[in-house]
Amino acid sequence: MTCQRLVNFARDNDRPMLCVHAGPETEQTTTGSVTHFSLKRSPAAIALDEGLAFDPLFARHVPKIRKALIEFKPDLLHITGINDVSNAAAYLAWRMQIPMLGSWHTNVHEFAASRLQRMFRFLPQKVTDPFIRMAEFRIMQGCILYYQMPKVILAPNDELVSELGRRTKRVARLMARGVDSEFFSPKKRTVDDGILRVGFVGRLRAEKNVKLLIDVERAMLERGLANFKFLIVGEGNVREHLEQNMKTAEFTGFLSGEELAAAYANMDIFLFPSETDAFGNVAQEANASGVPAIVTDKGGPKFIIKPGVNGLIASGPEEFIEHTISLASNPALLAKMKDHARDFAVSRSWDAIFEGVYDAYIEAIEIAEQPLEEERRAKQTKKTIRAGNN
Repeated sequence: MTCQRLVNFARDNDRPMLCVHAGPETEQTTTGSVTHFSLKRSPAAIALDEGLAFDPLFARHVPKIRKALIEFKPDLLHITGINDVSNAAAYLAWRMQIPMLGSWHTNVHEFAASRLQRMFRFLPQKVTDPFIRMAEFRIMQGCILYYQMPKVILAPNDELVSELGRRTKRVARLMARGVDSEFFSPKKRTVDDGILRVGFVGRLRAEKNVKLLIDVERAMLERGLANFKFLIVGEGNVREHLEQNMKTAEFTGFLSGEELAAAYANMDIFLFPSETDAFGNVAQEANASGVPAIVTDKGGPKFIIKPGVNGLIASGPEEFIEHTISLASNPALLAKMKDHARDFAVSRSWDAIFEGVYDAYIEAIEIAEQPLEEERRAKQTKKTIRAGNN
Protein backbone atom coordinates (compact mmCIF):
# COMPACT_ATOMS: atom_id res chain seq x y z
CA MET A 1 0.00 0.00 0.00
CA THR A 2 2.82 2.40 0.91
CA CYS A 3 4.65 1.64 -2.34
CA GLN A 4 1.48 2.24 -4.35
CA ARG A 5 1.01 5.60 -2.66
CA LEU A 6 4.63 6.50 -3.46
CA VAL A 7 4.03 5.67 -7.12
CA ASN A 8 0.86 7.80 -7.09
CA PHE A 9 2.83 10.66 -5.53
CA ALA A 10 5.38 10.48 -8.36
CA ARG A 11 2.61 10.47 -10.96
CA ASP A 12 0.67 13.33 -9.36
CA ASN A 13 3.82 15.46 -9.13
CA ASP A 14 5.06 14.62 -12.64
CA ARG A 15 8.21 12.85 -11.40
CA PRO A 16 9.50 10.14 -13.77
CA MET A 17 9.36 6.66 -12.27
CA LEU A 18 9.72 3.15 -13.66
CA CYS A 19 7.84 0.76 -11.35
CA VAL A 20 8.92 -2.86 -11.88
CA HIS A 21 6.73 -5.45 -10.16
CA ALA A 22 5.28 -8.93 -10.53
CA GLY A 23 1.84 -9.41 -12.01
CA PRO A 24 -0.48 -11.86 -13.75
CA GLU A 25 0.97 -11.00 -17.17
CA THR A 26 4.12 -9.46 -18.61
CA GLU A 27 3.14 -6.03 -19.90
CA GLN A 28 4.14 -2.38 -19.83
CA THR A 29 1.77 0.56 -19.33
CA THR A 30 2.36 4.27 -18.85
CA THR A 31 0.21 6.75 -16.94
CA GLY A 32 1.55 10.28 -16.86
CA SER A 33 5.14 10.23 -15.62
CA VAL A 34 4.95 6.65 -14.30
CA THR A 35 5.62 3.51 -16.31
CA HIS A 36 4.51 0.18 -14.84
CA PHE A 37 6.52 -2.84 -15.98
CA SER A 38 4.66 -5.94 -14.83
CA LEU A 39 6.46 -9.31 -15.06
CA LYS A 40 4.67 -12.63 -14.89
CA ARG A 41 5.73 -15.08 -12.19
CA SER A 42 6.35 -18.70 -13.16
CA PRO A 43 4.29 -21.75 -12.08
CA ALA A 44 7.13 -22.45 -9.61
CA ALA A 45 6.20 -19.33 -7.59
CA ILE A 46 5.71 -20.07 -3.89
CA ALA A 47 2.58 -18.53 -2.38
CA LEU A 48 3.38 -16.49 0.74
CA ASP A 49 0.11 -14.72 1.50
CA GLU A 50 -2.98 -13.39 -0.21
CA GLY A 51 -1.69 -11.92 -3.47
CA LEU A 52 1.98 -12.36 -2.50
CA ALA A 53 4.46 -14.93 -3.78
CA PHE A 54 8.15 -15.61 -4.34
CA ASP A 55 9.29 -16.86 -7.73
CA PRO A 56 12.65 -18.72 -7.56
CA LEU A 57 12.80 -18.42 -11.39
CA PHE A 58 12.19 -14.66 -11.48
CA ALA A 59 15.80 -14.04 -12.52
CA ARG A 60 14.81 -15.09 -16.03
CA HIS A 61 13.36 -11.58 -16.34
CA VAL A 62 16.70 -9.85 -15.66
CA PRO A 63 17.47 -9.18 -19.38
CA LYS A 64 14.04 -7.57 -19.82
CA ILE A 65 14.51 -5.40 -16.73
CA ARG A 66 18.01 -4.43 -17.84
CA LYS A 67 16.69 -3.33 -21.23
CA ALA A 68 13.96 -1.27 -19.55
CA LEU A 69 16.54 0.38 -17.27
CA ILE A 70 18.81 1.24 -20.20
CA GLU A 71 15.88 2.97 -21.91
CA PHE A 72 14.68 4.71 -18.73
CA LYS A 73 18.17 5.80 -17.53
CA PRO A 74 17.38 5.90 -13.77
CA ASP A 75 19.45 7.97 -11.35
CA LEU A 76 18.66 5.50 -8.55
CA LEU A 77 17.01 2.13 -7.85
CA HIS A 78 14.68 1.75 -4.85
CA ILE A 79 14.22 -1.78 -3.52
CA THR A 80 11.42 -2.51 -1.06
CA GLY A 81 12.44 -5.66 0.76
CA ILE A 82 13.78 -9.18 0.40
CA ASN A 83 11.75 -10.47 -2.53
CA ASP A 84 12.20 -11.80 -6.06
CA VAL A 85 11.82 -8.41 -7.76
CA SER A 86 14.22 -6.62 -5.39
CA ASN A 87 16.78 -9.42 -5.79
CA ALA A 88 16.82 -8.80 -9.54
CA ALA A 89 17.05 -5.03 -8.96
CA ALA A 90 19.95 -5.36 -6.52
CA TYR A 91 21.89 -7.49 -9.00
CA LEU A 92 21.32 -4.99 -11.80
CA ALA A 93 22.22 -2.03 -9.58
CA TRP A 94 25.58 -3.71 -8.99
CA ARG A 95 26.16 -4.69 -12.63
CA MET A 96 25.05 -1.33 -14.04
CA GLN A 97 26.62 0.78 -11.26
CA ILE A 98 23.35 2.48 -10.35
CA PRO A 99 23.01 3.90 -6.78
CA MET A 100 20.51 1.99 -4.67
CA LEU A 101 18.24 2.82 -1.73
CA GLY A 102 16.35 0.25 0.30
CA SER A 103 13.20 0.62 2.40
CA TRP A 104 12.27 -1.73 5.24
CA HIS A 105 8.56 -2.56 5.30
CA THR A 106 8.26 -5.90 7.11
CA ASN A 107 9.90 -7.45 10.17
CA VAL A 108 10.60 -10.65 8.24
CA HIS A 109 12.53 -12.26 11.12
CA GLU A 110 9.61 -11.87 13.53
CA PHE A 111 7.06 -13.03 10.95
CA ALA A 112 9.13 -16.14 10.27
CA ALA A 113 9.51 -16.90 13.98
CA SER A 114 5.77 -16.56 14.52
CA ARG A 115 4.97 -18.92 11.67
CA LEU A 116 7.57 -21.47 12.79
CA GLN A 117 6.04 -21.40 16.26
CA ARG A 118 2.65 -22.18 14.79
CA MET A 119 4.05 -24.87 12.49
CA PHE A 120 5.71 -26.75 15.37
CA ARG A 121 3.09 -26.09 18.03
CA PHE A 122 2.61 -29.84 18.49
CA LEU A 123 6.11 -30.05 20.05
CA PRO A 124 6.96 -29.05 23.65
CA GLN A 125 7.81 -25.39 24.02
CA LYS A 126 11.17 -26.15 25.63
CA VAL A 127 12.11 -27.97 22.43
CA THR A 128 10.89 -25.37 19.94
CA ASP A 129 11.89 -22.14 21.73
CA PRO A 130 15.70 -22.43 21.23
CA PHE A 131 15.22 -23.42 17.57
CA ILE A 132 12.81 -20.55 16.87
CA ARG A 133 15.04 -18.00 18.62
CA MET A 134 18.01 -19.18 16.56
CA ALA A 135 15.97 -19.02 13.34
CA GLU A 136 14.85 -15.48 14.13
CA PHE A 137 18.44 -14.45 14.90
CA ARG A 138 19.81 -15.99 11.68
CA ILE A 139 17.08 -14.47 9.51
CA MET A 140 17.77 -11.04 10.98
CA GLN A 141 21.46 -11.52 10.24
CA GLY A 142 20.54 -12.29 6.64
CA CYS A 143 18.37 -9.16 6.49
CA ILE A 144 21.26 -7.04 7.77
CA LEU A 145 23.58 -8.42 5.09
CA TYR A 146 20.93 -7.71 2.44
CA TYR A 147 20.41 -4.14 3.61
CA GLN A 148 24.14 -3.45 3.51
CA MET A 149 23.80 -3.26 -0.29
CA PRO A 150 21.85 0.05 -0.47
CA LYS A 151 23.59 3.35 0.24
CA VAL A 152 20.66 4.61 2.32
CA ILE A 153 17.99 2.70 4.26
CA LEU A 154 14.47 3.96 5.03
CA ALA A 155 12.65 2.51 8.03
CA PRO A 156 9.14 3.19 9.39
CA ASN A 157 9.96 3.97 13.03
CA ASP A 158 12.80 5.50 15.06
CA GLU A 159 13.61 2.21 16.76
CA LEU A 160 14.27 0.48 13.42
CA VAL A 161 16.12 3.50 12.03
CA SER A 162 18.58 3.30 14.93
CA GLU A 163 18.91 -0.50 14.82
CA LEU A 164 19.38 -0.79 11.06
CA GLY A 165 21.78 2.14 10.90
CA ARG A 166 23.91 0.68 13.68
CA ARG A 167 24.00 -2.87 12.33
CA THR A 168 24.39 -2.15 8.61
CA LYS A 169 26.74 0.84 9.02
CA ARG A 170 24.62 2.60 6.42
CA VAL A 171 22.82 5.94 6.52
CA ALA A 172 19.32 5.27 7.89
CA ARG A 173 16.43 7.70 7.63
CA LEU A 174 12.83 7.71 8.84
CA MET A 175 10.09 6.94 6.33
CA ALA A 176 6.95 7.16 8.42
CA ARG A 177 3.48 6.49 7.05
CA GLY A 178 0.78 8.96 6.20
CA VAL A 179 -2.94 8.41 5.87
CA ASP A 180 -5.55 9.60 3.40
CA SER A 181 -7.85 11.42 5.82
CA GLU A 182 -10.33 12.25 3.07
CA PHE A 183 -10.76 8.66 1.96
CA PHE A 184 -10.80 7.25 5.51
CA SER A 185 -13.36 9.35 7.35
CA PRO A 186 -16.10 9.09 10.02
CA LYS A 187 -18.47 10.44 7.36
CA LYS A 188 -18.44 7.00 5.73
CA ARG A 189 -20.16 5.31 8.66
CA THR A 190 -23.22 3.40 7.46
CA VAL A 191 -24.62 2.00 10.74
CA ASP A 192 -26.56 3.73 13.49
CA ASP A 193 -28.04 0.85 15.49
CA GLY A 194 -26.49 1.59 18.88
CA ILE A 195 -24.27 -1.51 18.74
CA LEU A 196 -20.65 -1.00 19.84
CA ARG A 197 -18.35 -2.45 17.18
CA VAL A 198 -14.87 -3.64 18.09
CA GLY A 199 -12.82 -4.00 14.92
CA PHE A 200 -9.72 -5.53 13.40
CA VAL A 201 -8.29 -5.13 9.89
CA GLY A 202 -5.40 -7.21 8.61
CA ARG A 203 -4.19 -10.66 7.71
CA LEU A 204 -5.71 -13.37 9.87
CA ARG A 205 -2.36 -15.01 10.48
CA ALA A 206 -0.39 -16.17 13.49
CA GLU A 207 2.08 -13.27 13.28
CA LYS A 208 -0.80 -10.82 13.76
CA ASN A 209 -1.59 -12.41 17.15
CA VAL A 210 -5.28 -12.42 16.20
CA LYS A 211 -6.22 -15.24 18.58
CA LEU A 212 -6.09 -12.62 21.33
CA LEU A 213 -9.39 -11.32 19.92
CA ILE A 214 -11.03 -14.50 21.24
CA ASP A 215 -9.80 -13.72 24.75
CA VAL A 216 -10.97 -10.10 24.51
CA GLU A 217 -14.47 -11.14 23.48
CA ARG A 218 -14.67 -13.80 26.20
CA ALA A 219 -13.61 -11.29 28.87
CA MET A 220 -16.17 -8.73 27.68
CA LEU A 221 -18.96 -11.32 27.88
CA GLU A 222 -17.82 -12.50 31.32
CA ARG A 223 -17.84 -8.90 32.61
CA GLY A 224 -21.46 -8.58 31.54
CA LEU A 225 -20.96 -6.24 28.61
CA ALA A 226 -23.76 -6.46 26.07
CA ASN A 227 -24.86 -4.83 22.83
CA PHE A 228 -21.46 -5.18 21.16
CA LYS A 229 -20.04 -7.15 18.27
CA PHE A 230 -16.67 -7.73 16.62
CA LEU A 231 -16.12 -6.65 13.01
CA ILE A 232 -13.15 -8.54 11.55
CA VAL A 233 -11.83 -7.58 8.11
CA GLY A 234 -9.26 -9.78 6.39
CA GLU A 235 -8.37 -13.28 5.28
CA GLY A 236 -5.90 -15.89 6.46
CA ASN A 237 -5.53 -19.39 7.81
CA VAL A 238 -6.60 -18.41 11.36
CA ARG A 239 -10.04 -17.27 10.18
CA GLU A 240 -11.64 -20.69 10.66
CA HIS A 241 -10.36 -20.89 14.23
CA LEU A 242 -11.72 -17.44 15.01
CA GLU A 243 -15.11 -18.29 13.48
CA GLN A 244 -15.33 -21.41 15.62
CA ASN A 245 -14.40 -19.65 18.86
CA MET A 246 -16.04 -16.23 18.69
CA LYS A 247 -19.72 -15.63 19.41
CA THR A 248 -20.33 -12.06 18.28
CA ALA A 249 -17.96 -11.68 15.34
CA GLU A 250 -18.85 -10.72 11.79
CA PHE A 251 -16.23 -11.73 9.22
CA THR A 252 -16.18 -9.68 6.01
CA GLY A 253 -13.20 -11.28 4.28
CA PHE A 254 -10.77 -9.07 2.38
CA LEU A 255 -12.10 -5.57 1.64
CA SER A 256 -10.72 -2.64 -0.32
CA GLY A 257 -11.87 0.75 -1.57
CA GLU A 258 -15.09 2.23 -0.28
CA GLU A 259 -16.11 -1.02 1.42
CA LEU A 260 -12.96 -0.90 3.54
CA ALA A 261 -13.43 2.79 4.36
CA ALA A 262 -17.02 2.09 5.49
CA ALA A 263 -15.90 -0.87 7.60
CA TYR A 264 -13.38 1.30 9.47
CA ALA A 265 -15.95 4.05 9.98
CA ASN A 266 -18.45 1.53 11.37
CA MET A 267 -16.04 0.56 14.14
CA ASP A 268 -15.93 2.21 17.57
CA ILE A 269 -12.75 0.65 18.95
CA PHE A 270 -9.93 -0.71 16.82
CA LEU A 271 -7.82 -3.58 18.14
CA PHE A 272 -4.41 -4.39 16.67
CA PRO A 273 -2.73 -7.10 18.77
CA SER A 274 0.18 -7.70 16.35
CA GLU A 275 3.64 -7.70 17.93
CA THR A 276 5.59 -7.97 14.67
CA ASP A 277 4.51 -4.99 12.55
CA ALA A 278 7.16 -2.47 11.55
CA PHE A 279 4.59 0.34 11.50
CA GLY A 280 0.91 -0.57 11.45
CA ASN A 281 -0.81 1.49 8.76
CA VAL A 282 -4.17 0.11 9.81
CA ALA A 283 -4.03 1.90 13.17
CA GLN A 284 -3.68 5.25 11.40
CA GLU A 285 -6.46 4.39 8.97
CA ALA A 286 -8.68 3.60 11.95
CA ASN A 287 -7.72 6.93 13.54
CA ALA A 288 -8.59 8.79 10.34
CA SER A 289 -11.98 7.08 10.48
CA GLY A 290 -12.49 8.47 13.98
CA VAL A 291 -11.67 5.22 15.77
CA PRO A 292 -9.15 5.04 18.65
CA ALA A 293 -6.74 2.10 18.44
CA ILE A 294 -5.43 -0.26 21.10
CA VAL A 295 -2.03 -1.70 20.20
CA THR A 296 0.73 -3.69 21.91
CA ASP A 297 3.99 -2.21 23.17
CA LYS A 298 6.01 -4.32 20.70
CA GLY A 299 6.78 -3.27 17.15
CA GLY A 300 6.00 -0.09 15.25
CA PRO A 301 2.32 0.64 16.03
CA LYS A 302 3.20 1.98 19.49
CA PHE A 303 4.91 4.94 17.80
CA ILE A 304 1.58 5.96 16.24
CA ILE A 305 -0.37 6.03 19.50
CA LYS A 306 -0.40 8.78 22.09
CA PRO A 307 -1.93 7.02 25.12
CA GLY A 308 -5.23 8.54 26.14
CA VAL A 309 -5.37 10.71 23.03
CA ASN A 310 -5.80 8.60 19.89
CA GLY A 311 -5.65 5.19 21.54
CA LEU A 312 -3.97 3.06 24.20
CA ILE A 313 -0.82 0.90 24.42
CA ALA A 314 -0.92 -2.47 26.20
CA SER A 315 2.11 -4.13 27.77
CA GLY A 316 0.59 -7.62 27.63
CA PRO A 317 -2.57 -9.63 26.88
CA GLU A 318 -4.25 -8.80 30.19
CA GLU A 319 -3.70 -5.08 29.77
CA PHE A 320 -4.92 -5.32 26.18
CA ILE A 321 -8.16 -6.84 27.45
CA GLU A 322 -8.52 -4.28 30.26
CA HIS A 323 -7.98 -1.35 27.90
CA THR A 324 -10.69 -2.66 25.58
CA ILE A 325 -13.20 -3.15 28.40
CA SER A 326 -12.34 0.27 29.84
CA LEU A 327 -13.12 2.06 26.58
CA ALA A 328 -16.21 -0.05 25.90
CA SER A 329 -17.54 0.79 29.38
CA ASN A 330 -16.92 4.53 29.21
CA PRO A 331 -18.90 6.19 26.35
CA ALA A 332 -17.77 9.71 27.32
CA LEU A 333 -14.07 8.80 27.21
CA LEU A 334 -14.56 6.87 23.98
CA ALA A 335 -16.29 9.84 22.31
CA LYS A 336 -13.48 12.18 23.35
CA MET A 337 -10.80 9.83 22.03
CA LYS A 338 -12.68 9.42 18.73
CA ASP A 339 -12.40 13.17 18.12
CA HIS A 340 -8.71 13.23 19.07
CA ALA A 341 -7.99 10.19 16.87
CA ARG A 342 -9.40 11.94 13.84
CA ASP A 343 -7.51 15.17 14.56
CA PHE A 344 -4.25 13.29 14.99
CA ALA A 345 -4.62 11.40 11.69
CA VAL A 346 -5.44 14.54 9.70
CA SER A 347 -2.03 15.93 10.64
CA ARG A 348 -0.18 12.99 9.01
CA SER A 349 0.47 14.03 5.41
CA TRP A 350 1.66 11.53 2.78
CA ASP A 351 3.06 14.36 0.65
CA ALA A 352 5.43 15.53 3.40
CA ILE A 353 6.60 11.95 3.95
CA PHE A 354 7.30 11.33 0.26
CA GLU A 355 9.14 14.63 -0.11
CA GLY A 356 11.41 13.22 2.59
CA VAL A 357 11.83 10.03 0.55
CA TYR A 358 13.00 12.08 -2.43
CA ASP A 359 15.48 13.87 -0.16
CA ALA A 360 16.82 10.42 0.75
CA TYR A 361 17.09 9.57 -2.96
CA ILE A 362 19.34 12.60 -3.48
CA GLU A 363 21.41 11.65 -0.42
CA ALA A 364 21.92 8.10 -1.72
CA ILE A 365 23.06 9.42 -5.11
CA GLU A 366 25.49 11.84 -3.45
CA ILE A 367 26.95 9.07 -1.25
CA ALA A 368 27.41 6.83 -4.30
CA GLU A 369 29.17 9.63 -6.18
CA GLN A 370 31.70 10.35 -3.39
CA PRO A 371 34.10 7.46 -4.18
CA LEU A 372 33.94 8.32 -7.90
CA GLU A 373 34.76 11.95 -7.16
CA GLU A 374 37.63 10.91 -4.87
CA GLU A 375 38.94 8.57 -7.57
CA ARG A 376 38.73 11.37 -10.14
CA ARG A 377 40.64 13.73 -7.85
CA ALA A 378 43.29 11.09 -7.17
CA LYS A 379 43.81 10.55 -10.91
CA GLN A 380 44.01 14.31 -11.46
CA THR A 381 46.59 14.60 -8.68
CA LYS A 382 48.71 11.85 -10.25
CA LYS A 383 48.58 13.62 -13.63
CA THR A 384 49.62 16.89 -12.00
CA ILE A 385 52.55 15.21 -10.24
CA ARG A 386 53.71 13.52 -13.43
CA ALA A 387 53.45 16.81 -15.32
CA GLY A 388 55.52 18.51 -12.61
CA ASN A 389 58.19 15.81 -12.77
CA ASN A 390 58.43 16.19 -16.51
